[in-house]
Amino acid sequence: MKIAILDDYADIVRHLDCFRSLQGHEVSILNEHIADLDALTRRVQEADALVLLRERTVIDEALLSRLPGLKLISQNGHVPHIDLDACTRHGVAVCSALTSRPSYAAAELTWGLIIAAMRHIPFEAHALKNGTWQSSIGRGLRGRTLGIMGYGRIGKVIANYAKAFEMKVLVWDRYLDQAIKDGHAVAASREAFFAESDVLTLHVRLNDETRGFVTPEDLARMKPTALLVNTSRAELIAPGVLAAALKAGHPGMAAVDVFENEPVTGAADPLLSLPNALCTPHIGYVEIDNHEIAYGNAFKQVLAFDAGSPINVHNPEAVQGMPFEAAQVAH
Repeated sequence: MKIAILDDYADIVRHLDCFRSLQGHEVSILNEHIADLDALTRRVQEADALVLLRERTVIDEALLSRLPGLKLISQNGHVPHIDLDACTRHGVAVCSALTSRPSYAAAELTWGLIIAAMRHIPFEAHALKNGTWQSSIGRGLRGRTLGIMGYGRIGKVIANYAKAFEMKVLVWDRYLDQAIKDGHAVAASREAFFAESDVLTLHVRLNDETRGFVTPEDLARMKPTALLVNTSRAELIAPGVLAAALKAGHPGMAAVDVFENEPVTGAADPLLSLPNALCTPHIGYVEIDNHEIAYGNAFKQVLAFDAGSPINVHNPEAVQGMPFEAAQVAH
């Protein structure tokens, strides 16, 4: 098969152990994000299969209509960026493994951002290299309240980290039974959740219901000493709201790994100019073991499709009539 692997920003894929499984196939790797539709079409025109890393590229009617030879899109995880109906109309199978395994890499990065921001680690390290000794004073975590919005797989891992640091955990979620069962406090109200959290971290999946879920009023209730952490999706907060809130001093700090328009190059995001914002380039899931799992699943799906037995299919209608023995539907 002719396989195109998209958006491998750091040129990681060819160095993974799982990449060897594609030997014998014609593989091209795009190390840059190509937003222009014409340019992207030219680069992947001959591909039988596209391999994606999560939501870095949107797959819709506009792109699919230009790729008549495309047969398969393969990736790992949920597929909100893929128009399944359009794929089915064009006879393109979408295969993506769904797993109950938390993204430990994202959870670890979240905790790293919490410590780094609260203790001013990047700021102090930079100041020291520029000749300044102890230029600020940070805040510890022990005894403070960690607010977790979204008590799912990653939220539960974060809550366990908080226990080790002797923090109080406060949860706000539509489904609170598990948090209560695990011994965590539930906020009396949404207003109390934002007002009482010393550190507030977002772990909510982005969909139509949660887009813009965090409002200016929510952030205005946060303490001037509080930290907001977002390693989930920037769109959970309405556009421009976080930057405005940081300028107003509620919350006092933010640590973010996600942005409204990615990739961000040339420092072209207002958060990057704010001294009370710690920003990283969406590296929550960019970790070697995580990549071996994600790309490994994607490559297994490519090989299964090529062998005539596609797995983890999200639109089984697309493979009806194809010369396949069977198709395993994603659950």
